[in-house]
Amino acid sequence: MSRPRAPRLPSWLPIDPYILALLGTVGLAALLPASGAAAEVAGGASTGAVALLFFLYGARLSTREALDGLRHWRLHLTVLAATFVVFPLLGLAGRVLEPAVLTPALYSGLLFLCLVPSTIQSSIAFTSMARGNVPAAICAGSFSSLAGIVLTPLLAALLLGGAAGGFSAGSLLRIVLQLLVPFLAGQLLRRFVSGFLVRNKKVLGYVDRGSILLVVYTAFSEGMNAGVWHQVTPVRLGALLVVEAVLLAAMLTLTWFGAKRLGFGRADRVAIQFAGSKKSLAAGLPMAAVLFGAQASLAVLPLMLFHQMQLMVCAVIARRRAYHAERDVPDTPAPKAPGRRTPAVARPR
Repeated sequence: MSRPRAPRLPSWLPIDPYILALLGTVGLAALLPASGAAAEVAGGASTGAVALLFFLYGARLSTREALDGLRHWRLHLTVLAATFVVFPLLGLAGRVLEPAVLTPALYSGLLFLCLVPSTIQSSIAFTSMARGNVPAAICAGSFSSLAGIVLTPLLAALLLGGAAGGFSAGSLLRIVLQLLVPFLAGQLLRRFVSGFLVRNKKVLGYVDRGSILLVVYTAFSEGMNAGVWHQVTPVRLGALLVVEAVLLAAMLTLTWFGAKRLGFGRADRVAIQFAGSKKSLAAGLPMAAVLFGAQASLAVLPLMLFHQMQLMVCAVIARRRAYHAERDVPDTPAPKAPGRRTPAVARPR
């Protein structure tokens, strides 16, 4: 007698285990928020974790690969424009939703989401799955992450104003010390530490994710202590999900058909769509902790939801692109030749 198989999630529905860990961390912060001396210790550890994260980002980014990728500059400029121009413009257009649909805090988080750089790992994975230009996706994600070190804080200071702590000498110094200096140190020391990073890739992966979990716990603890979660209701959360679904659909459509209008081939269009439509949770969470302070818990909520949504939707699209590529079927219907009529085909009865 055969044993019954355990139920499995559909392959097109990738529930990221790390998202579950993030949600568990949020639940822990809601039940046992750090306060008093524990909050000071957690805050100091979170600051160190952010610096460590950006040091590792700098040490892992291959300067040679980035320079080699400059040959495909039109593609990279297209991805950068989608990430740091089109996304922010759509975010600014969403201001009409405040306060009727989204609270000011949730809208600030939505706009911050639009300023975050693109992902690297998932852009590469989905581009590879869809038979796209993988080297271009690697370089495009790397360029976006590199540009985001500078552009995301500056755009946040310009567009979010007081919601992100305002643009002052103190906030600029904090951004430089916690984000830019560790990143540049990682780049300078890369030749000395790259071997160690490769040998301990798995362990350092846990360090990366554990550091982000610490940042999330600290941010949500501060939010609980400040009482910011009283501003969120289930109706507001549902509205946020709808808004983010529309935002993701708009970016997926614009990057795919916009790249076609710009004359890119299919493989390049795949890389542009996946690199230009997604946002990095790993880069956005520590940046929000630096920029928003006690308000970071609500600021990162839209990004966390958008991250899982983009994984689920892009997995479906990548499989569809792969299906079409394997069968040499165009992803969009070919236009009919003018002046020729399609012969009628009798319908089966």
